[in-house]
Amino acid sequence: MRGRTRGMVAVAITSLALVATACGGGGAPEPGAEDPAGQAGGEIVVAGCTPENPLIPGNTSEVCGGNVIDAMAAKLVRYDPATAAPSNDIAESIESEDNQTFTVKLKQGYKFQDGTEVKSKNFVDAWNYTAAGVNGQAGSYFYGPVEGYDDTQCGTNAAGEADCKGKPAKSETMSGLKVVDDYTFTIKTTEPVSNLPVRLGYSAFSPLPDSFFADPKAFEEKPIGAGPFQLESKSTTEMVLTKFADYSGEFKPNVDKVTFRIYAEDAASYADTVANNLDFTDQIPPDQLVGDAWMTDLPDRNASVASGIMAWITFSPNDPQLKDNVDLRKAISRAIDRDLIAKQVYNGTVTPAKSWVSPTVDGFKDGVCTEPCTFDAAAAKQAYEAAGGYKGTLTMTYNGDTAGNKEYATAVCNQVKNNLGLECQPVGTVDFATFNKKIDANELKGMFRSGWQMDYPSIENFLTPIYAKGSIGGGGSNFSHYDNPEFDKLLAEAASAPSVDEANTIYQQAEALLNEDFPTAPLWARNTNVGWSENVTDVQVTAFGTLDLVSIKKK
Repeated sequence: MRGRTRGMVAVAITSLALVATACGGGGAPEPGAEDPAGQAGGEIVVAGCTPENPLIPGNTSEVCGGNVIDAMAAKLVRYDPATAAPSNDIAESIESEDNQTFTVKLKQGYKFQDGTEVKSKNFVDAWNYTAAGVNGQAGSYFYGPVEGYDDTQCGTNAAGEADCKGKPAKSETMSGLKVVDDYTFTIKTTEPVSNLPVRLGYSAFSPLPDSFFADPKAFEEKPIGAGPFQLESKSTTEMVLTKFADYSGEFKPNVDKVTFRIYAEDAASYADTVANNLDFTDQIPPDQLVGDAWMTDLPDRNASVASGIMAWITFSPNDPQLKDNVDLRKAISRAIDRDLIAKQVYNGTVTPAKSWVSPTVDGFKDGVCTEPCTFDAAAAKQAYEAAGGYKGTLTMTYNGDTAGNKEYATAVCNQVKNNLGLECQPVGTVDFATFNKKIDANELKGMFRSGWQMDYPSIENFLTPIYAKGSIGGGGSNFSHYDNPEFDKLLAEAASAPSVDEANTIYQQAEALLNEDFPTAPLWARNTNVGWSENVTDVQVTAFGTLDLVSIKKK
């Protein structure tokens, strides 16, 4: 989902001096370790960014809105902050004898923030709404495995675009979802899906209260979830959450109030953190990474944490010169010195990638991306000329509200220009919401930056949402419009494999096809670089590279 940039390694951070890096560094206390200076209650302010869409779980596919929804929503499953291991939350149990028909039993008495009880129909109705093509929800494709999903999708016009008016869907609901009673429902998938329970902690699988269906527009103004925080107010500059007093779950937060303050520039949020006016930021400007200046500015209150976050270049499917020329795409990739950018722009806090999958998940295999990910200026130039070159100026589009994007886009363009003799121009957009809207509208040509923050701990999450045909358009994350029937076939085989090891082997075979077809160019696996104020303690960066709002305390 989280296309701005979610991992298996995390660190708990207290006021003790600590720097944890991908290359080593100080050790971390066990997750949940307490600092005597911490206390319950109080208010904190953390860095946020502008959501692309209203805060509806099934229509949020990026981290700006996702971080807020994760605080507000409870799901069937919750991921452990330190390990990403799934455990039941609203679910009492999720059982299956064949990995195709799943029986879900809910805990009784779990409440939404409007006081109504979470029941089976709240899941079934929410999932059917999110899946239905006519509703245009960004998370629709996550329901692809459920029986009857295809019947909820609209037909397409001559241009291959969804046409819900001219070619409406056969059904508004998926036949694979059945309410048994108030606290039991069943899920039937078209084929066996061994990791389905693991996926169910992702926000697209959140339940929705009856009030949503009564008045969706009113819900957009005041979203309601079943999580530990509830939305108090939102504006163009901030989103304010308060502790939900009647929260039914086990994971009760320490602080009473969290304000997500929206910043247009990473330098501003960084300066506010240094000055103790902001309690947490995950946007450290690249110039502060140089010489470890940020560690001097934020002594004993900084960390660089390995996370399940990948970055790559997407070659626009709307650019005819790139779309049909795989050799040209590979030549451009080979002209990029990832090691040099990792050192000069990120001060070693990213790891150059030779895979499309994060090293933090089970099933990762290094070296899947071969020559195209191996810098060789002379070989790149030779391959570029053999591929016919690129006419005109190649653009590299990025969103300017995330630390490092402008710098690395500029570095990529400079290398492409110097090593290939190709004019390359970095093009910035004001924020991530605007950037995403341009992608959805198919407005971008050339290249554009892409990133993925893990939704759930599986190699599959770095493949299916980003490269499966079913994830093209309609809010899906297949921005390269990659379409390979063999790839999709392997994904289906892996999902129905009897064991995790067998599934991972097949997923690796699918990933190898990306090296042949090269719809995107892997760049690096990212650390999450964070800083915090002197006013908080028990700061924990989760396995997804996000702040754990349950653990943090006010001093």
